[in-house]
Amino acid sequence: MRKNCLSIIVLWAVAAVAQPTAREWNAAVRAGWNLGNQMECPAPGQNNEGYDIANPANALNAETAWGNPMVTKAMIDAVKAAGFDAVRIPVRWQHHITDEATMSVDAAWMNRLKEIVGYCLDNDMRVIINTHHDQWLERRVTNAYKTENNRRLGQLWTNIATAFRDYDYRLAFAGTNEVHMPNNWNAPTAENQAVQNAYNQTFVDAVRATGGNNAKRHLVVQTYNTSIDFGLRSNGFIIPTDVAGNGNNYMSVEFHYYTPWDYCGDATSYYWGESYKGNAKTSTSTEKNMRQDFERAAKAWSAVGLGVIIGEWGITDHWDNAMNMPSIHTNMTYYCKTLTEEALSRGFAAFVWDNNAFGNGQEKFGIFDRHQGMTVKVSWIVSGIMNGAATNVHVPAASTRTPAILCVSGRRLIVKRGDKNYDLRGYADTEMRGRVGR
Repeated sequence: MRKNCLSIIVLWAVAAVAQPTAREWNAAVRAGWNLGNQMECPAPGQNNEGYDIANPANALNAETAWGNPMVTKAMIDAVKAAGFDAVRIPVRWQHHITDEATMSVDAAWMNRLKEIVGYCLDNDMRVIINTHHDQWLERRVTNAYKTENNRRLGQLWTNIATAFRDYDYRLAFAGTNEVHMPNNWNAPTAENQAVQNAYNQTFVDAVRATGGNNAKRHLVVQTYNTSIDFGLRSNGFIIPTDVAGNGNNYMSVEFHYYTPWDYCGDATSYYWGESYKGNAKTSTSTEKNMRQDFERAAKAWSAVGLGVIIGEWGITDHWDNAMNMPSIHTNMTYYCKTLTEEALSRGFAAFVWDNNAFGNGQEKFGIFDRHQGMTVKVSWIVSGIMNGAATNVHVPAASTRTPAILCVSGRRLIVKRGDKNYDLRGYADTEMRGRVGR
């Protein structure tokens, strides 16, 4: 009888752990990484800014269209070995649609994506897939396209979610990317914001309707242009309504953070932080500004039970002369450590951008050299991230639904629910993982 009761408790505990809230999912991510400039490329010969929806004969070559080699398991193994435990995979779908009316995805493209997701899950990494650079969606944020774009988006996510419905909780979906009007990074109009709000709701509705593991899968919705400022209620952002019983527990809001841009992206400032103000070309933005930004995100979203994800962040490699390069790189290490600490202390999951581009100047966000056996070419970036990840542990607020795992050691698992502790002896970690599976 005791054995049967213990088995029931184990199954109950594993089931709860297998469906974490969005905040629990994010808190488990110590260091996230973006597989950038890979699965979001256009097919060779197609206009990167075009709105066409098709499946050209060379569509599968999109993976290498921007000069990167095909993704291999060894690449993802190297990312895991470096200390990263989560991967965001940006995906462009518009050049892999076999039927625009139903937004059916080419089976070969879907299978290739499943293969890459599998590389990550085999390393027990969390994964996010999204829609990324689908220009018909991201650049047409007006009422003239609202109805048709929502129809397409809903059908597309129905197809994606159905294909991944049986995958376990480690896989999350993100509905859109940096939605904004072409060449306009300014604040949205009320019309723009309403369209983005509609995109988010359509995404949530479509995924949840597919059932299975998608009923409580972690879903990530975006602010307009993935900006903190444009995601505040005062600017018209509306949190999507999830299905009955889910509340805000299984959703995160995503923003991107290349801030300050003069330091992170524009390559005009070479130092950042209060203690570096004595150096020439130091950004006026400091740690105080970062903390204020993150606190605004926490108050707007964490406070109402949502998770928060920094889907992209990074520093383009740049220096003014070879003599100053070491001190500038040391400063980059400090920025990365600070951002990682500030994000983790609030339970945010942060994913650094890596486009495999190296050198001095703008858009040099490479970390692992995919052409050279995944050699880490910017050790100062990785060092900062990992040092930051080692110094903070965020524990989500207690949930009445999910038991807290207090101790996992060998064949011993202690689980807490309410005011009771359950010592589940005799169940090996492999047995526990086998019950979760993917």
